[in-house]
Amino acid sequence: MLDIRLIRENPEVIRKDLAKRHAPDKEKVLDSLIQWDKEWRKALAEGDALKRRRNEITKDIAEAKKAGKNTDKLRKEATALPKKIAALDGQIDELAGKVRDGLLRLPNLLHESVPVGKDDTENVEVARWGTPRTVDFELRPHGELLEALRLADFERARKIAGAGFVYLLGDLVRLDQALLSFALDYMVKQGFTAVFPPFLMRRAAYEGVVDLTDFENVMYKIEGEDLYLIATSEHPMGAMFMDEVIDVGRLPLTLTGLATQFRREIGAHGVDTKGLFRMHQFNKVEQFVFCRPEDSWTWHEKLRANGEAIYRALEIPYRVVNVCTGDIGTVAAKKYDIEAWFPRQGAYREVISCSNCTDYQARRLNTRAGKVGGDKFFPHTLNSSAIATSRGLVAVLENYQTADGSVSVPKVLRPFLGGQDVIRGTPSR
Repeated sequence: MLDIRLIRENPEVIRKDLAKRHAPDKEKVLDSLIQWDKEWRKALAEGDALKRRRNEITKDIAEAKKAGKNTDKLRKEATALPKKIAALDGQIDELAGKVRDGLLRLPNLLHESVPVGKDDTENVEVARWGTPRTVDFELRPHGELLEALRLADFERARKIAGAGFVYLLGDLVRLDQALLSFALDYMVKQGFTAVFPPFLMRRAAYEGVVDLTDFENVMYKIEGEDLYLIATSEHPMGAMFMDEVIDVGRLPLTLTGLATQFRREIGAHGVDTKGLFRMHQFNKVEQFVFCRPEDSWTWHEKLRANGEAIYRALEIPYRVVNVCTGDIGTVAAKKYDIEAWFPRQGAYREVISCSNCTDYQARRLNTRAGKVGGDKFFPHTLNSSAIATSRGLVAVLENYQTADGSVSVPKVLRPFLGGQDVIRGTPSR
């Protein structure tokens, strides 16, 4: 979240930023927050004054007695003070809650290099690699291909769990695991520590990494419990040091998470019924970094470079876009999307998002860094996919599909499949 001092001292900076984001609803939040903060500070000052008076009045009564003066008025005031203080304390707590809620709902400040635009059509391409594949045969939709090869069963998954789920079968399971193993190995070689996080998080922790008013509709809530299924391993890694101080000597702290993720969002995006691109359940290797503020923009480029290196190793063409102000989301100050080439669709589609969240998440989580007894600061947090296998699988299936209906295995993945170079399907039984 933002520093309340910035809101008090220079709210116009935030107004200009919200205008870039095309977020008039957030401007209303800012107006309310400014008013709540003024009321909170006023109530706090009144409460402090009453508490000082409570400490003084005993002395005043004693001095009045000593001087032979009537103390009835003072005693009456003393009797009334606890109720007034209690009422003000309640008001202070209520207003403090409103201020925090307002802070949680305001988005991060954008970096000056983020292009201004209303939606993803105005994202700006900054890099491109590889030559898009062209073929002299008709590429089959990947869901149809997988069913023909008996590598996926969408109908039986739909029967027991609904749309957006799938049984992966045979060599598709092994290909999924090969993508995960390759990406995890790559990240560990870059010095990242592997993390297998909890798949469930409490609300307080989740509010530290996302704006739940925007994000909650795509998450699965466990009925009757204060728990949510994770939508990405970024979230439990980001919340790992909630309410803690990280020893500054540990920075940069570089993590790579391996997890299954769960999202409810497929219906709103018009994804094919029999497709893997956007699923309710999928596997992913994620990058996450805690670092000093002055190092975060260097790390942003490093995380992007890692994502690009993985798709170059897979020999899948891609491009990188600088995500515009209207498409960037709440927590990021700047975001790159890496979009792989999907030849059947004849389009680049997002496979990796890479974000610098500056100190926004650390403030929400009360995660600080420093030395014992020394000054503390909010570290910057960054995240990026390394590989999401749902989208990675589709990219492989479209870029490596052959005329005879089989799928070549990318060279870099073959060691993880025992040297196998072609997937021809699962025999009928």
